[in-house]
Amino acid sequence: MENGVPQETGGSQASLEGGRIPPAQGSAVTTNAPHPPRVRPRLVFHTQLAHGSPTAKIEGFTNVKELYAKIAEVFNISPTEILFCTLNTHKVDMLKLLGGQIGLEDFIFAHVRGETKEVEVTKTEDALGLTITDNGAGYAFIKRIKEGSIINRIPTVCVGDSIEAINDQTIVGCRHYEVAKMLREMPKAQPFTMRLVQPKRAFDMISQRTRSSKNPSEGKVASGRETLRLRAKGTATVEEAPSEFEEEAARKVDDLLESYMGIRDVELASTMVEMAKERQSPEDFARGLDSLLGEFAFPDEFVAEVWTAICEARGCSK
Repeated sequence: MENGVPQETGGSQASLEGGRIPPAQGSAVTTNAPHPPRVRPRLVFHTQLAHGSPTAKIEGFTNVKELYAKIAEVFNISPTEILFCTLNTHKVDMLKLLGGQIGLEDFIFAHVRGETKEVEVTKTEDALGLTITDNGAGYAFIKRIKEGSIINRIPTVCVGDSIEAINDQTIVGCRHYEVAKMLREMPKAQPFTMRLVQPKRAFDMISQRTRSSKNPSEGKVASGRETLRLRAKGTATVEEAPSEFEEEAARKVDDLLESYMGIRDVELASTMVEMAKERQSPEDFARGLDSLLGEFAFPDEFVAEVWTAICEARGCSK
């Protein structure tokens, strides 16, 4: 199996200081030679372009940007063509979106740039009804559209569309929370434009129009007990699949991210859960978030609710 560990094989008879030691007559040979080092698993993943392509193999990436570069290399495209990836389905399915973890047997489908479209929006309510996420490599895109919302009444806007510009101001390179903040701060009754890029689709691919329900399986790793954990900072590591507590806590935190900030980000939610496991109080947790994720400028009430949600998932007292 490609993602397995090669078997260790024995070498030739041990030698000392470059010379072979002849066995004593009538006695067995014993040596104190160290065992050869354990070979790290060779992690090889299968990938296709979601709209259709031959299957290729990729390996040797440690974060999302490197993953996109590997996919781009094997299909001879630019990494900037890739909007996002899904696991084990070629459809624009936000429940199968690649986040911070990949099951060792998961199949990766890359969704690339398709048609560009521009829409005019007039904000008649406080919220547009959009939930934003990003691909970890510079593109923010629509993960959810609330039924009955302003955006839901614009039929050309779909889940999976990348937001490329607002009022002709490019937002490529902005994080999801920055884009969500820009949209929240748009004044009412004043039209603005959004330039969107939809994923390239095969003839049998149907885009999700809305996704208002919160599915407990969202962001869950699909297969395998071990996963490749991708991190924005640091190297990727092979870890056990998240525990039931970690999955439940991350789901609760992801819901709070959507409620407070208009974004969904399973990797960010998992990072916050991981940090909370090492903290003894909400104050300590808040200091840790400020140190590691200060650019998000989380409100105090949000941090308090996150701590409570994680404690509830763990089953501990508040």
